[in-house]
Amino acid sequence: MEVRSVEAIVKALNNAKVQYLIVGGLAVNARGFLRYTNDVDLGIALEPANFTAGFRALNGAGCNMKIPVTPEQFADPATREKWRSEKNMLVLQLWSDAHRATPVDVFIAEPFPFLEEQSRAPQFHWACPVKSAFDTSLGSFQLLL
Repeated sequence: MEVRSVEAIVKALNNAKVQYLIVGGLAVNARGFLRYTNDVDLGIALEPANFTAGFRALNGAGCNMKIPVTPEQFADPATREKWRSEKNMLVLQLWSDAHRATPVDVFIAEPFPFLEEQSRAPQFHWACPVKSAFDTSLGSFQLLL
């Protein structure tokens, strides 16, 4: 994972005013706990317009979906539910030629109450403002950045 790649992803999402939280290993590390991670895990608010804007922003940062689907198709809740139930899909994986060392995973369903977590999330000022929150509702030690 490269810092410049994470910065590009965060800047793209912030510039597009996407409602998102960074979760997983990066969030754990941001809170001062060591955990190996090689990807950026994102929770994006699942309203179709926000989800579409998020994927367009990620695409603008050079991230492409690993499956042949448009952002609008992926923003459809029925499509995501079908993939979750029929294919056991949890995240959509993205790749980038510009950011080869930094894959991105986006949750296709909210693994936590997104708006509640976002409302409690303090901001970290890294390359640009990033939201962070501790989520106790996940039933395990999970942090949100």
